[in-house]
Amino acid sequence: MAQALIASRQTVLPKRLAEPGPDAQQLQQLLQALAAAPDHGELRPWRFVIVPQARRGLLADAFEAALRDRDAQATPAQCADAREKAYRAPLLMLAIARLGPAQPDMPALERMVSMGAALQNLLLLAHAMGYGAALTSGQSLQSPRLRELFRLQPGEEPVCFVSVGSITQRKPMRPRASPHEFVSEL
Repeated sequence: MAQALIASRQTVLPKRLAEPGPDAQQLQQLLQALAAAPDHGELRPWRFVIVPQARRGLLADAFEAALRDRDAQATPAQCADAREKAYRAPLLMLAIARLGPAQPDMPALERMVSMGAALQNLLLLAHAMGYGAALTSGQSLQSPRLRELFRLQPGEEPVCFVSVGSITQRKPMRPRASPHEFVSEL
């Protein structure tokens, strides 16, 4: 069962996600899946910030401001596109890695592995619930506007947005790499 779930999971971009999204109970289950990730030292070297619908306008403002900071010549259509990204998925969260000094001292790469495992747990459980999900990034993640909006502390880095919702359109499954393409023996 787990193998079939893993093999059938695919990214569904936020523009292909719609209501309904996870209800309150399902959201709690998704958040518990995050907590089940491997976490050497029990550091929880990550955190997630949910962006509720009522606060999406603030995120839209930050996306537009980040675009204008990068490109003073951004057209109104480009600004509208940047803003629209804040409204796509019913459930939207920012995944944040805690890479600053930690006790016990754990290498940043090990902490990122924990973050990746937490994200995969969430993606697989969302898929098992019948939802589509995606991890998205972009230039706005490095924007001071975004750092300010999400109150990122020194040593915290935004990794990606997590979008979850009902699938409106599926793309065909893309071929998966064969293990011989990425595994070797010592």
